[in-house]
Formats: sequence, C-alpha cells, structure tokens
Amino acid sequence: MAAEVDVTPTFGSELKDGFKPANAWVAGGIAWLDDIQSFYRERSVIEKEYSARLTALAKKYFEKKARKSTSLSVGDTPTMTPGSLESASLTTWTTHLTTLEARADEHERYGNDLITRVADPLKHISTRFEELRKRHVEYAEKLEKEREASYADLRKTKTKYDSACSEVESKRKKSESSFDKAKAQSAFQQQLLEMNNVKNTYLIAINVTNKQKEKYYHEYLPEVMDSLQDLSEFRTLKLNGLWSLAAQLEINMLQQSAGQVERLAQEITRNQPHLDSMMFIRHNLGGFQESPDKVFEPSPVWHDDDSMVVDESAKVYLRNVLNKSKSQLGDLRREVDRKRREVDAMKRVKDRVRDGTEKKDEVAVVSQIFLMQEDLHQVDRKRLTAEVEASTITSAVGDVTLGAKNHNFKSQTFKIPTNCDLCGERIWGLSAKGFDCRDCGYTCHSKCEMKVPAECPGEQTKEERKKLKQERQEAANSLLKPTGTPDHVSSELDLSRSNTMTSLSSGYAASAQRSMTGPMSPTDEEKPPELPGNRPPLASASAPGTLRKNRVIAPPPAAYISELPGSSPNGGPGGPGSSPEQKGKMLYSFDAGADGELSVPEGREVVILEPDAGSGWVRVRAAYKEGLVPASYVEILPPSAIAAQHTGQSARPASTYSNSGSSIGTSAPATGGKKKGPAVAPRRGAKKLQYVEAQYEYTAQSDAEHSMVEGERFVLIKEDQGDGWAEVEKGGVTKSVPASYIHVVQ
Repeated sequence: MAAEVDVTPTFGSELKDGFKPANAWVAGGIAWLDDIQSFYRERSVIEKEYSARLTALAKKYFEKKARKSTSLSVGDTPTMTPGSLESASLTTWTTHLTTLEARADEHERYGNDLITRVADPLKHISTRFEELRKRHVEYAEKLEKEREASYADLRKTKTKYDSACSEVESKRKKSESSFDKAKAQSAFQQQLLEMNNVKNTYLIAINVTNKQKEKYYHEYLPEVMDSLQDLSEFRTLKLNGLWSLAAQLEINMLQQSAGQVERLAQEITRNQPHLDSMMFIRHNLGGFQESPDKVFEPSPVWHDDDSMVVDESAKVYLRNVLNKSKSQLGDLRREVDRKRREVDAMKRVKDRVRDGTEKKDEVAVVSQIFLMQEDLHQVDRKRLTAEVEASTITSAVGDVTLGAKNHNFKSQTFKIPTNCDLCGERIWGLSAKGFDCRDCGYTCHSKCEMKVPAECPGEQTKEERKKLKQERQEAANSLLKPTGTPDHVSSELDLSRSNTMTSLSSGYAASAQRSMTGPMSPTDEEKPPELPGNRPPLASASAPGTLRKNRVIAPPPAAYISELPGSSPNGGPGGPGSSPEQKGKMLYSFDAGADGELSVPEGREVVILEPDAGSGWVRVRAAYKEGLVPASYVEILPPSAIAAQHTGQSARPASTYSNSGSSIGTSAPATGGKKKGPAVAPRRGAKKLQYVEAQYEYTAQSDAEHSMVEGERFVLIKEDQGDGWAEVEKGGVTKSVPASYIHVVQ
C-alpha cells in the first residue's frame, strides 16, 4: 500500500523552470472566467425565455467545454495526454450544465440576480486576477534578466582578466628586450600584481554568479511559480464561491428543481483548488536539467589555474575586500531577517483573510506581499554576494582581517594637489576624488583604496603626521624609481610638472607654482588644527630644491598709453612761493570704471588731495582733472624727492620701469607688455564691503601674500577661484591669503 502524500505538490518544487507553460495555463484559467461570466449574462436573457432557451444554452456551453477541455485540464503542451479525463473544475462544470438542462422554469427575477450577483463579480475578479498574473510575469522576466546580467558581468570580468593577462605577457616580453631592463622588469612586476587582483576578482565573480544562479533555480523562480499556483487556486476558490452563490439562488427561487441544485452544490464543494493543479502537474512532468556551475577559464595568453593568489600583495587587496564585505554582512543579515518576518506576517494575514477570520481585500494583501518580497529579494541578493565574497576569501587565506588596523578613510576632494601615499603620484584636479584617514592622515587615490595595507597607527598628532607623511612619500617614491637605476639617470628622467614647465601666464603663476612642486616634504604637511568638516590642507608656497617664483597678479585690462618724460602737466616745478603739496607718481596705468574715478596713465605725477583713509582709494589731481584712483597704484613721493625734482636733481634711484613706449627697463619683467596693477579694492559707497576674518595665523611666503594673525580682519576683494587662494585688502594693499584660513564675517 502506497504511503499517503502529506505535503501537497507545488509548481516550484515539481516543475522547476516550467514557468512559461504554468503561466499559460494560469492565464487560460483566468481567461476562462470571461467565458463563465459570458455564460451567466447570456443565461440571464435566456432565463426569461424559459426552458427552451435554457436547453439550447446548456448545449452550447457543453460544446465550448469540449473544445477547451484538454487545455483547461492539462494545459496546451502536456507531456502526456489525459485521454477522456477532465479536471475537477471541468467535472463540476459538467454537473452544472447537466443540472441546467433539468431546469426549464427559470424566470426574470433569477435572471436579474445572475447579472448583479454573479456576472459582474466575475468580471471584476477576472480583471484583478489578470493584473496579478501579469505582475508574476514581469517579476519572472526581471529574475531572468538579473540572471543573464550576472552571466554578462561574469563575461566582462573574464574579458578584463584576459586583457590583464595580455598586458602582463606584453610587459614580460618588453622586460626581455628593453634597454632599461630594471625599469621594464619593475613595470612587469607591477602589472603582474594588477593581473592577480583581476584574477581574484574573476574567481570571486564566478562564485557569486554560481550562487545567484542556484538561488534563481531553487528559491527565486520556485517562489514565483508557487505564487502563480496560489493565484490559480485562489481563482478557483473565488469561482467556487460564485458558483455556490448561483446555485443557492437557484435553490431559493426554483423550488421544483431544488434536488438538482443541491446535487450541483455538493459537486462544487468537491472541487478542491489543488485538484486542478495536481492534474496539471501530473500531465506536465518533464526532464529538468539545471545548467552547470561556472568554472574558471584560463586566459589563452596567460596559462593559469583556478587557485587564488595569496601572496602578500594579494592579501592586502583580499583583506580590504573581506573587511568591506564583513562590515556590510551584519546589517544585511539583519535587514533580510526583518523583511522576511514582515513577509511571513503578511502571509499569515492572507491566510486569515482566506479563512474568513479577517475582513480585508485579499487581492490587495497579495499585492502588498509581492512588493515586500521584491524588497526582500534585493537585500537578500546583496547579503548573498557579501557572504560568498567573505567565504571565498576566508577559504583561500583565512580571516585576514583579524588584527588588521584599518584606516578610518573618508572620501575627500583635494582642492590643492596632494600626493598618494601608496603610489606616490599626485591626486590632481578639483573633482579628483580620493580618500584620507581621519586618524593618521594617510591619503590615496580612489583606485588605490583597496591596495592600502591595513596598518593604521591610530590617531596621530600634527608632528607625528608630518613624520609619517615623509616616510610614506619616501616609500612611495622608491616604488616609482626603478631598482638599480643610477641617481643621476633617475633625476634626468623625472620629468614632473615642476621641471618641465618653463613659462606661465602671469594670472596663474602663483597657483601653478603651488601645483608644480614634487612630492611634499614634511614642511608641506604643516597646517593649523583641523576644523569640523576636514578643512583641506594648504600647500606650501615653495618646496626644497625648487626655484622660488613670486606670485604675480593678473591686472584688469587697460589702455596702456605711456607718456614721454616731462610730459606730465604737473611734472614741472612749482613757482616760487607756491604752497607745498603732497605728490605721488602712478605706478600703473588706471582706467576709470565708474563715476568719480579718474583715468591716469602710468608714470604720471599727481597731487594727493585726499590720502587713503582705509578705503583703498585716494583722491588726486592730474592737470585740471580730479578724481579717485586706487591707493595701491600710487607711489607717495617724499618731500626730498619733490624738492629734488624742483631743482632738476633726482633724489631717488631711476625707476626700473620705462615711461617710454620704445624702451624697456633693465630689470623689467619679461612679460612682453606694460606693467599691470594689482586687484583694486571696491570703493566704499559704490557697493557694500565684505569682510573676512583670519581663523589661523599665517606667515606670508612671498611679497604677493599677506601675513595674518588669528582674528585679524581684511576686506575681501576676490573669493577663491578654485586654486585655494583669496585676494584681500589691508591698509590699501591687496595680496593673497589661503582661502581655507579665513571666513566671511558680517
């Protein structure tokens, strides 16, 4: 005697990847509801025509049932023919039609009840069931796309591995034929390490893909198919309820056919929802063969096996990957457990609704379960990936995170060029993202993060950070310098920006000077105490061993018209008895830009009418015109110089700048044009002045910079333009200060 089956078979456990035929079968069952709805609507009309029309209607739907009997019972493509067998639902339907043949005295009221209480609800549930079925199809297609995407990602990883292997082989060949074998060998070793990391990534990706594929066939897809089966059985339950209602109406309204209707009602109760599903399963069982696991495929140009690379360089990379996976795993597991409990709780609500112990819309509950399962699926995929990564690395090298002192890295944008402590290269550009350790100050590129050894010494003082920075930069520079290369050769080949740039435009000379220096010395790392928000460090204006270039300020455009000596209206001496006046000389040409200002050419002697009172402007008279000019553009002549000019003798050295348009002073800068004045402070009254206050003490590194003490105030002339410096004015003199050392005050 065969043992009874305790567990009802399900689509997911029995049909494996048979989603498409199962979906077609469920779709046929839902579409069948339209036939039944049509039946009741047509019957409502026929019921008014009494028995003759009812007999014809029964015959018509017997024929329809005969045409769809096989499809509705076992689907469109069964693996074995059902013969004359029909599903339980079709058998019940046959009893229904047979009972209808015996009922020839239906009247109009019963026909109206069929429309309002049977046909309309059938149409409603058919529409909602079809929406749910389409959701199942969309989700199954999404799962399939995710599986194919995993395969595609693995193929991309394989391509990267092949490319890395090809590059290693290329550099190996170069190392054999290169003139500088030491440098070529170093490049080969570096590429070999990079290939090992790519290989490890490829091996990890294989395991992840295989695990995702396993979950797809044994959990994700079976869950969707079980839900599809549940939808079909739910449809059967709803159909049974409406059939029972129709039967009960017949019992109440047609006393003469009460016996026939009671037998129909009993037949309907025998139609258990799982009976149709079991028949469909029995006639659609087929051979299922799961696709094999993915395996390591060696590169055709780099013959290798599937063993993980576990040398010290690879362990650094694997340790960082393992640490990142382990740090995420706990949160992901807790999130998965929480979401799974939510799904289970909602399923219990669905069971209570189906049992009739809770009043809720079951379709809405099923829709909510579907949304929650989608969220659970996304988080569970991340958890699975982290677990496989961690187990793969642990099985190869053990838990290498034990005893590791990981850096407290934070993503950082370096406004001032900073050296990577791992590779020694610069982190260039305002948008060049990198990382710095908030404890010890270790800086690295984003691409170098996973290669940094977990050797953080912990929180360090400023002096300790300077020392560590020097040691790290020396170590990084030693990696950049090929082994065995003479010092004099390496110095000639070290073509950094600091010794290949021969000229700079005046407007960017100072900022470029800050960017041109080589690896920063410990002095470069000195900075005031860090503020909240990790204020970027300030690069030093000069570095040891590099030629100092003073910061040059780009002037505003002006019409450079120089005058010949003695052509100034005020150039001649005053007459006897003239009152002494304070005079000055224009160092730069100035063009008026607003009312009240005076255009004066370079070298013109002017009379100071109102000295600078802190606004950065002075009132002068040139010939018969008066107006304002920037105080920084005027050189105040001492009385002795004025007297000497009156007597025709010069009391001061000749200017290094020529007033002539056809000659050049011996020490004039080779800029190819006229001297250019500094930035001009805004006129008081023209617009509201904006003040800044020094947050830290700063000592000027050149004549183009202001020294500052904490709390000192300046007038802001020009904000940071992206090079980390701002232009401020103090005492009528405009110079540069570090933008991160000041803050705007009201």
